[in-house]
Amino acid sequence: MKPIWIVDDDQSIRFVLEKALLRENLPTRSFINPQEVLAALSDGNDEQGPQVLVSDIRMPGGSGLDLLDKVKKKLPGLPVIIMTAFSDLDSAVSAFQGGAFEYLPKPFDLPKAVELIRRAVEESQREEVSEERMAAAPEMLGQAPAMQDVFRAIGRLSQSNVTVMITGESGSGKELVARALHKHSPRANGPFVAINTAAIPKDLLESELFGHERGAFTGAQTMRRGRFEQADGGTLFLDEIGDMPFDLQTRLLRVLSDGHFYRVGGHSAVKANVRVIAATHQNLEQRVKEGVFREDLFHRLNVIRLRLPALRERREDVPMLTRHFLVQSAKQLDVEPKRISEAALQRLATFDFPGNVRQLENVCHWLTVMAPAQVIDEKDLPPEVLATPALRAEPLTEPVAQPQTVVAAAAVLSASPLPAPLTVPAPMMASGAPSGAMPEPVPMAALASADTPTPASVGWEQGLQVEAMGLLESGRLDVWDVLTRRFETKLIQTALANTRGRRIEAAHKLGIGRNTITRKIQELNLE
Repeated sequence: MKPIWIVDDDQSIRFVLEKALLRENLPTRSFINPQEVLAALSDGNDEQGPQVLVSDIRMPGGSGLDLLDKVKKKLPGLPVIIMTAFSDLDSAVSAFQGGAFEYLPKPFDLPKAVELIRRAVEESQREEVSEERMAAAPEMLGQAPAMQDVFRAIGRLSQSNVTVMITGESGSGKELVARALHKHSPRANGPFVAINTAAIPKDLLESELFGHERGAFTGAQTMRRGRFEQADGGTLFLDEIGDMPFDLQTRLLRVLSDGHFYRVGGHSAVKANVRVIAATHQNLEQRVKEGVFREDLFHRLNVIRLRLPALRERREDVPMLTRHFLVQSAKQLDVEPKRISEAALQRLATFDFPGNVRQLENVCHWLTVMAPAQVIDEKDLPPEVLATPALRAEPLTEPVAQPQTVVAAAAVLSASPLPAPLTVPAPMMASGAPSGAMPEPVPMAALASADTPTPASVGWEQGLQVEAMGLLESGRLDVWDVLTRRFETKLIQTALANTRGRRIEAAHKLGIGRNTITRKIQELNLE
């Protein structure tokens, strides 16, 4: 963890804070005046930068408020705690307009000071995790037509500040879409603040959103900024907006109308420049009819509506999502990623996933821990999946590659490379194959349509021609990829059968390198 930077010209204050924080295993670094802090920041060494900055307000050679202003321009997400004597409380409160995290009145109670600093550390670490997730999300998984519509909408909204309403079932990835909208907006350098309005008790929600003044209610010992102030210059994501209490809806409507609000117990209007993105799994039109959601607020939020499809509406994305989550789970548990058989993938793709992408992620965590072998078979799937009768489904084919236009939601790729998306032979079932089974690749000579008899003397090149013509006339746009992958699959399988599975020898006989055959085996899912 980065150190806590303490800035005070009083040696006794620095000494007391250093010792108290070190007892809590919190590293520290001390400075006498703001010039030393600014010089240390100009070094550009992020590893030695502060986790939290604790600064006095009055010091020889510079003001803590000026330091706050300069530090916030350089490190907008850094929590800054201002220390001040009681006579300076007015100026300390004004520091909140400059983005101070909290103020610490002198003389302070040492345990309370440490508790406040620890709270600031937790806030800083949450910001770091959020930034890492945003930075480590180069692409999103989802090539089904329904998700492509979402991608296109995000692309169109990328340079807009318009209010957006995201609808979709629980677990479908609404917050990830909100993060994508923020990341591609003009506010990308500002904060992204999320709050679930259904998860916070009604009595606390107003203070969470709008903040409170000192003494506003029992236990309010200091002034606290709400989520609207924290999101100033950025995006505020209001999840499950349909569950917001009716009286708070009126206050939210005012903020959306003119950008002004009052803290709980406050008498001065606070202005926040915030883009609001809301989300809900409920039918807001119905809730308006029932009288539990304000119609004027509904129209204010419902400027642009984005609907996220349920996972059962894009089953073709299940294989790539499954592989991604298995890799992600293995990273978290520091184990070797497990592979999954085509039969198991096929069974997963027929499951309805009432919990959507979140449920699939949980299934992959379960499989990483509970599956007995390194290769997950159909029988290893969790009971809720196996309890559902297997449906005959069309074999999963590789979706057409789409342009990488936006980062969006559903499942975010980690920084490390992932296995290639599922590739399955074209839907051509050999006679006698069991219903619903995944077909094995067949020789090119047998690829002709069942309606077009092929003489035994026809060579594989002519069989290829017949199959290519059939695919071209069907209107497919991925004929090259489909036939190339099937050709390579059969060629490598035949070479491995000839060499009894010895890859290096098979590569030598095929005239390719061992790295090439290893990569192809992985790409073609021939492990």
